[in-house]
Amino acid sequence: MGKIAFIFSGQGSQYPGMCKDIFTNYSEAEEALCKLDAIHNGLIDLIFSSTEDELKRTENTQLALYAAEIMISTLLRKRGIHPDGAAGFSLGEIAALETAGAINAEDGMRIIEKRACLMQKAAEKHDAAMFAVLKLSDETVEIITHDFSNAYPVNYNAPSQVVVSVAASEADAFERRIKESGGRAMKLNVSGGFHSPFMDEAAEGFRKAISEEVFRSPMIPIWSNLTGRRYGENIKEMLPAQINNPVRWKDEIEDMSTSGFDTFIEIGPGKTLINLVKRILPDAHLMNASSAEDIELILKEISR
Repeated sequence: MGKIAFIFSGQGSQYPGMCKDIFTNYSEAEEALCKLDAIHNGLIDLIFSSTEDELKRTENTQLALYAAEIMISTLLRKRGIHPDGAAGFSLGEIAALETAGAINAEDGMRIIEKRACLMQKAAEKHDAAMFAVLKLSDETVEIITHDFSNAYPVNYNAPSQVVVSVAASEADAFERRIKESGGRAMKLNVSGGFHSPFMDEAAEGFRKAISEEVFRSPMIPIWSNLTGRRYGENIKEMLPAQINNPVRWKDEIEDMSTSGFDTFIEIGPGKTLINLVKRILPDAHLMNASSAEDIELILKEISR
């Protein structure tokens, strides 16, 4: 086995009651989540008792996912599973920074609160949707978006899978164009057009909001959505730019593979990221950590 990476889920993977059996079965998980609930009162109820519509709101989604991811990452690390590197998809990048020691869990929670609020406001101001476009090349999708006034390729997820943010007024026409071109457009379970110019105000607001934050040098390598490469010492500059620029997930995973990573554990609900990694690196060893059963399998298979 080569190097182990923790990869952290982004918006769209959330669901009511996610990861609850981890919280109820492991004291380390309960302790970690209760510390964050003390910062954001009602967080535990938000994660485990909200409706699907409530969780879909960006101001709720980001808080719930970050907290669930920190709960799981903390548990695994306390049980002796320590990653050699980390990456996160969109908001998951902040959980990756915490795991790497660049921030602590509580500071990360406060940062997420600011980020979520700003992105919610931008989403309310700009009525937009996101579609995962399948079966078309990156170049074809880019050409199609150029024919629309407000459509932007934003997530380069895997071979023949690009996510596009598009204004609601153009969404139906965009879907038809993708179908006519031989592709498939799947609408995502999110509430805004993220990682695009629709988020310019949020990115600038976030830049100001974290201007006084102190980020420590990471203890393990972290990969950046913005560049698809490792972070340097410029975390404070890169995090805001991530909000209104494309996620280079395919580039990240390929670069991690070049750096010796062959085992990827998705931290958070679902299997979205490990399914993407499977398409990028068919021979990688993939695991997810979203249930108590998953945790037991990881602890049994990986021991350091």
